[in-house]
Amino acid sequence: MHLFNESRVTEFLLVGFSVIHKLKIFTFLLFLIIYLATILGNVVIIALVWTHPQLKTPMYFFLCNLSFLEIWYISVTLPKILENLLFPAQRITAIGCIAQCYFFFLLGGIENYFLAVMAFDRYLAICNPLRYSTIMNPVFCCELAVGCWLCSMLGSVLPLYWLCNLSFCGPNKIDHFFCDVVPLLNSSCTDTSILKTYFFIIVWIIVFGCLLFTILSYVQIILTVSHIATVSGKTKAFSTCVSHLVVVITYYGSVILNYVRSPEGQTFEFDKIVSVLYAVVTPLLNPIIYSLRNKEVRNALGSLKKHLIWKKRQQ
Repeated sequence: MHLFNESRVTEFLLVGFSVIHKLKIFTFLLFLIIYLATILGNVVIIALVWTHPQLKTPMYFFLCNLSFLEIWYISVTLPKILENLLFPAQRITAIGCIAQCYFFFLLGGIENYFLAVMAFDRYLAICNPLRYSTIMNPVFCCELAVGCWLCSMLGSVLPLYWLCNLSFCGPNKIDHFFCDVVPLLNSSCTDTSILKTYFFIIVWIIVFGCLLFTILSYVQIILTVSHIATVSGKTKAFSTCVSHLVVVITYYGSVILNYVRSPEGQTFEFDKIVSVLYAVVTPLLNPIIYSLRNKEVRNALGSLKKHLIWKKRQQ
């Protein structure tokens, strides 16, 4: 690979936010709390789904997978951000930068697929309730989950090859707080026009393909719910979708603002602010939204709390 033989730049300086330099300690503590809360929240969701019989449904199976994904998704960027806030040398190796860029892109693609699959699950549950348990059997659910991972992995093989063949000959500054695709490509002295075009197209296909599928699923859901006679029936049917819908709006809103436009002429200070939403805030919000909005999750949390209190009294 050309990276290891020809590159004269072996590490990068991550510029980050210019205003944050004056508030490093506060920012470090804030991001550390967010990181720990994200890991804890998603681990709790996974534990609840695996231990409580009432959560042994396809919807919570996919939620468990999404929580597992979010743990890795935020771990790609935030530990390095915390390190750079704590120590004066905000550096990352060229190999580490490419690895961070690749896994962030890979896991982001998987999240798009999982959000689309979760919309499909809600569509079947509301629009085809009699066939739901037959279609969404455990084998098919596992196939959908594995398919989400494989689709993103296969789609990222070619970008990984191109990234590993980039040459970096200065300047070694990346105008971001992590190694995002566009800042990394702008730091290369190799012609990246093909890679930028490919990345722009693949993001459009993945993001808008999954988003369109999700929108169509919810159009069908809304049409079905509108035919329910009682208000309580409509509320009960649509309440199972609210948490997923909030996550979809938050995630896709920030991703579209940042990625689904031409890489040329981007305002990186604006992009860095938007990046915080989908790279840091969204993984934190997911367990909070699902635990607050879903009655089954709240009940499971209550049962877990009672069990822990009982166990503590027994000791």
